[in-house]
Amino acid sequence: MKKTFGGPAIFLDRSDINTDEIIPAKYLTEVTKEALKPYILEDLKLDGFDPKGEKLKKARVVVSRENFGCGSSREHAPWVFEVNDVHTIIAQSYARIFRQNTFNGGMLAIELPKADLDRLFALEKEGEVTISVDLDGQKVTAVAGGKTETFSFEISPFDKALVQAGGWVEFADARY
Repeated sequence: MKKTFGGPAIFLDRSDINTDEIIPAKYLTEVTKEALKPYILEDLKLDGFDPKGEKLKKARVVVSRENFGCGSSREHAPWVFEVNDVHTIIAQSYARIFRQNTFNGGMLAIELPKADLDRLFALEKEGEVTISVDLDGQKVTAVAGGKTETFSFEISPFDKALVQAGGWVEFADARY
């Protein structure tokens, strides 16, 4: 499946959002990724956030703070984003295993410094934020209410190759 990076963003203004909040453990017995779809962020408690709301349904990018995806090491957390067409997550930092599972699934875990994230969160005050990603140029552009912000990000050549291939399986199939 060809993944797209960018689109309408949802802002989760909190650090340490853990894998149990991303996909509650009670759903880990599901046998397909698609079965996880309705439970995305179901247990996340955040003022003004509705896990069943239209804003999350429209979102194609998640923007959060530091240590995103901490907690249990489970592939289900990136999978629930993937089946909801969220292929780009932007945060200050990630739990190591969540970050690598995201790249292994052919999705982007973009890290931005706190100052850049603060500017990105400030843009949300202008209205709905749409984000585009230039993977080759390693740039993120966010637009809202006539204002535009552009940020550079780093990604290792290997992680970029995983994303460009569509994930670890596709990467391995093309090379081995």
